[in-house]
Amino acid sequence: MSDYEYPDSALHGAPSAAELVEAVREWLEADVLDGVDGRLRFHTRVAMNMLATVQRELELGPEQERAHRDRLAALGVETERALADAVRAGDFDAREDELIAALRETVVDRLRVANPRYLG
Repeated sequence: MSDYEYPDSALHGAPSAAELVEAVREWLEADVLDGVDGRLRFHTRVAMNMLATVQRELELGPEQERAHRDRLAALGVETERALADAVRAGDFDAREDELIAALRETVVDRLRVANPRYLG
């Protein structure tokens, strides 16, 4: 489980949602996985992967959301839809390097949650 220290003002206290998800995932891995086979084993692995993704989103998501909003603001848009519209309109034709850098950072953040092994 995480070694995260909770501030005295933490609304929900310990354990956090991320720690609860981690505990369920670890239980599936340690106590359930070896006792099942076939389809149930496959679905247990899928559940473990989904819980790992949720855990990473809970842990990384707030900071990633702030960084994403900052990247969009630096590009002069508020939403991904507005960014897509601006790209389609040619507004970034002269700012291609800046756009690609921001998009790359967004993809890396998404992969850190979805499947960090793809970054290696």
